Amino acid sequence: MTKSSRRSDASTGTGSGGDRGYGHCCDIIAAHGNNARIARTFAGINDLKNGSAVTSETSSNISPHHHVVIVGGGVIGAACAYYLARDGRQVTIVDRNEFGRGCSHGNCGFISPSHVLPLTSPGAIGMALRSLFKPTAPFRIKPRLDPTLWWWLLQFARRCNTSQMLRAAGPIHELLHTSRRLYDQLFASEPFHCDWETRGLLFVFQSLAGLQHHAETATLLREQFGLAIDRYDGASVNELEPTLKPGLAGGFLYPDDAHLRPDKLMSSWRRILLEKGVTLRENCVVQRLVQDQDRTVALSTTQGDIPADAFVIAAGAWTPQLNRELGCQIPIQPGKGYSITLSRPARCPTYPLMFEEHRVAVTPFQAGYRLGSTMEFAGYDATLDRRRLDYLREGASHYLLESPAQAVEEEWCGWRPMTYDSLPIIDRSPHSRNVWIAAGHNMLGVSMSPATGQMIAEMIDGKPTSLNAEPYSLRRF
Repeated sequence: MTKSSRRSDASTGTGSGGDRGYGHCCDIIAAHGNNARIARTFAGINDLKNGSAVTSETSSNISPHHHVVIVGGGVIGAACAYYLARDGRQVTIVDRNEFGRGCSHGNCGFISPSHVLPLTSPGAIGMALRSLFKPTAPFRIKPRLDPTLWWWLLQFARRCNTSQMLRAAGPIHELLHTSRRLYDQLFASEPFHCDWETRGLLFVFQSLAGLQHHAETATLLREQFGLAIDRYDGASVNELEPTLKPGLAGGFLYPDDAHLRPDKLMSSWRRILLEKGVTLRENCVVQRLVQDQDRTVALSTTQGDIPADAFVIAAGAWTPQLNRELGCQIPIQPGKGYSITLSRPARCPTYPLMFEEHRVAVTPFQAGYRLGSTMEFAGYDATLDRRRLDYLREGASHYLLESPAQAVEEEWCGWRPMTYDSLPIIDRSPHSRNVWIAAGHNMLGVSMSPATGQMIAEMIDGKPTSLNAEPYSLRRF
């Protein structure tokens, strides 16, 4: 019996923690061409990522004791608040609903340095177009007249080639790698209680063709990004994870990945931030930004004006609704993801699992486990599609000894903030010199949040950023 069915009406958080069983590694190597071309592409990427940290052009020298208001109480907003408060600032978080109840709540909780390759891979747009008339397709576009969506898809399609894919991979890797290190520091220094596990992430394949295809991708990731990857053929994958069915082709373990329970992460963030003096303003809808020449002086909200010295827009998929106020077009589309949280079975997986051939992810928790993934471009439609929820169960049943028929604790959907180049926006608004944007983390918000929060704090303080900020700039659009 279902304990609760939930949709994420207020997806002010970002990302799904890496539960992307599609796009990642699909049709990648076949389109690469020769090794020289790959080497030339990555030479440019390595020049970028090995360069010294730069001072963002959007920095401003503001007193360390000023007041910062953050719009969005998801995982990105929480991380921004933490690093700002740690540096001595007064911080207020404003959320249109409850803190931590948007897209940061029901994702799969993967912390995924392995998810380097963007969705803009060769063949991705063809897969999307073939989904138009398949309601249960893992990657689906709901047919409708929406000029903004079709413009976004055109920009996405233009980047579905090897050169663009590899160019985006470098900045993605930098955010993921840095955030993974920062998570270790956070959990060592703060009282988080969120089922944190560092076992890695196991990609499992039903067919030998799928296994071999991923082997080529694994070689690319190992050689170009130094990822640790272990291969398990045939029955050896069952020895590693005994809850899998016999007869599978094998799998690849990414031992540096980790996982956690997102709702517990957000509960921990809430407690930690309140202890650091952060103010939460929940059920507070932003109506406009109050301007004084080239500065924003307050937020006009349903709870009255909230003045501050600086502002951070971390509103996830809702961010484009502030385009006029921000003085730019934020190219984010809501990409709806689904999950089902079930009671813990007698034989529960030890490792978080990715069934890439069926685009389904499995995350074990200390109490229960979660099935998730799929991507649906359906606008701001918050309805739960029963067919897509059923697909998660059906897909997992091909791999797990114990079919996912346990009692349902929660059925959920949330809007991921998708950019057409798979990179987030971490930059200052061109309209207000004291407003910063931290949004568009696609399916990797949980994985990228610590590095994003650290960079925003550095930008506001006028310090050199830990990572080169240029790849995440608004100027690329």
